[in-house]
Amino acid sequence: MNFDLLRFSPGAYLAPAVDWLNTNFHPFFDAVARLIEAVLSAIEAALLYPPAYVTIVVAVALAFFLVGIRVAVVTAIALLFCLLAGFWAASMQTLALVTVAVIISVSVAFPLGILASRYKKFEAAIRPVLDIMQTVPPWVYLIPAVMIFSLGRVPAIIATIVYGIPPMLRLTTLAFNQVPKDILELGQATGASPRSILFKIEIPSATPTLLVGLNQCILLSLAMVVLAGLVGAGGLGAEVTRGLTRMEMGLGLRAGLSIVAIAIFLDRLSKGALQRSRAPGAAKSA
Repeated sequence: MNFDLLRFSPGAYLAPAVDWLNTNFHPFFDAVARLIEAVLSAIEAALLYPPAYVTIVVAVALAFFLVGIRVAVVTAIALLFCLLAGFWAASMQTLALVTVAVIISVSVAFPLGILASRYKKFEAAIRPVLDIMQTVPPWVYLIPAVMIFSLGRVPAIIATIVYGIPPMLRLTTLAFNQVPKDILELGQATGASPRSILFKIEIPSATPTLLVGLNQCILLSLAMVVLAGLVGAGGLGAEVTRGLTRMEMGLGLRAGLSIVAIAIFLDRLSKGALQRSRAPGAAKSA
């Protein structure tokens, strides 16, 4: 029996589609690449232009005034570790890449999550798509991204965005579904507009779960850093890759711990800032 007829190769259908997109929409993809590169370069320049100690002092001061003393101490320890490990420039490159990826991921996932909580048919329609996005290995995202955008930071950030959207979208939907119905009915009974109900009732009530989604988005984006280094994105991922290819345990360990330091810094700062904005009268105890 000939089993060749039963074989299914998605690449046989997807590769021509990617080639067609690359041929017919090259100006659009080139514009997207230029925009992303411009934003990343601007953030990196802002982080790397002043001396490292000046950047650390400014970051610690912002963490203290925006959140509190504990997050300021965490910020100082994390950034000083990156500096003393010898990866200051690579850490700032990684910080810029993750920041842009998380902002875009949240900007896409948050409104779609609200929409999914409003319309169950839409939620049911996107659920299998999210399942595929979360279960397909990240390498798969990099292949079409590299085919369209070539090597560099742009395919890395595109793959990171695709990988970071599902957890934020799922948890946004869950957060809004868990808002007590009696509070919503009370807001509607008082004549509040849908906009007021969204910003004054639903979002404050959903904030704890939204923070979990933001945390997961940040951590998954940082998990893509090493893979991003393999396609020429630079940053700490490139240092981990260099340590692996050279079999230098010290180099890989220092770069890996620097990624952990950046993850803790971003997690504590984002979580503390959002909690502080939710309760502006609270003491500095983040």
